[in-house]
Amino acid sequence: MSDLLTVSGLQTWFTLGGGSTVKAVDGVDFTIRRGEIVGVVGESGCGKSTLGRTILALEKKTGGTVAFEDADPFALDHSEEKTFRRRTAMVFQDPSSSLNPRKRVDQLLSQPLRVHGVGTRTDWRARIDDILSETGIASDARNRYPHQFSGGQKQRIGIARALMLDPEFIVLDEAVSALDVSIQAQILNLLLDLKEKRDLTYLFISHDLSVVEFVSDRIIVMYLGRIVEEAPKRILVDKPLHPYTEALMKAFPTTDLSTRGTSIRAVEGDVPSPINPPSGCHFAPRCPFATDKCRTKYPPLVSLDDDRRVACWLHTDEGT
Repeated sequence: MSDLLTVSGLQTWFTLGGGSTVKAVDGVDFTIRRGEIVGVVGESGCGKSTLGRTILALEKKTGGTVAFEDADPFALDHSEEKTFRRRTAMVFQDPSSSLNPRKRVDQLLSQPLRVHGVGTRTDWRARIDDILSETGIASDARNRYPHQFSGGQKQRIGIARALMLDPEFIVLDEAVSALDVSIQAQILNLLLDLKEKRDLTYLFISHDLSVVEFVSDRIIVMYLGRIVEEAPKRILVDKPLHPYTEALMKAFPTTDLSTRGTSIRAVEGDVPSPINPPSGCHFAPRCPFATDKCRTKYPPLVSLDDDRRVACWLHTDEGT
């Protein structure tokens, strides 16, 4: 598979009152291949959503580069930006707040077509009916308002809106976290079906490792704005290396008895403030394996033989 998106040294910092700086994304590097589903997982406040929004140039970057194929989303003229917006889309966490309650479904779905000057009103109606059918919503829903739908139906409408311009790449930001578990499964299966049918590429963001494990080909684990581990799904889930990934696995409900009695330990404490992160490895204050070196020097993100990257002194030559 060819590379669709390449992120290098990406930083997204926010300046607060009093001159404090939040380093929401702080030097992130990764690549997404065409047709791949890359999951990003971590606790709230780790920078996942900011990463997704920055990749789509919905947030200003502070440093680093983003390349969508050969295009820089932050250096496009008006015409090029419109093309980029047609090729990419985003599905948001809360379908209730992401859908304008004053607009009917047909108005919500036709808006991208209107903005980009695609087709005629007659074309719009046929396209809306097709997309609604594809996402599991009856065509008579076109004349209803968002409050008349359940949470799962609203998210299906949000997905339909994202598909209106036939994008190649979609960022899914906590797209099922606001839904009941049974509805989550339906939406996840819908996303997987759409991915295969339309040859889509996803960046799937969630705080729930079990959800990320279900849909992803490869998983990125973030902590306080940085990547601490990345690996193909099966490798990461079967043998997590970073203590933070192990902690997420501990919180991941499983019926696999083989994990009992292993070295996986639950993490204690809360995520430190991103305004004043700890020195050294940011996870050190919560890590059961932390040494003095961990508390003073941040470990590099190193590549291992099994197509995995990890930032932990336990797994680098320098850490011994």
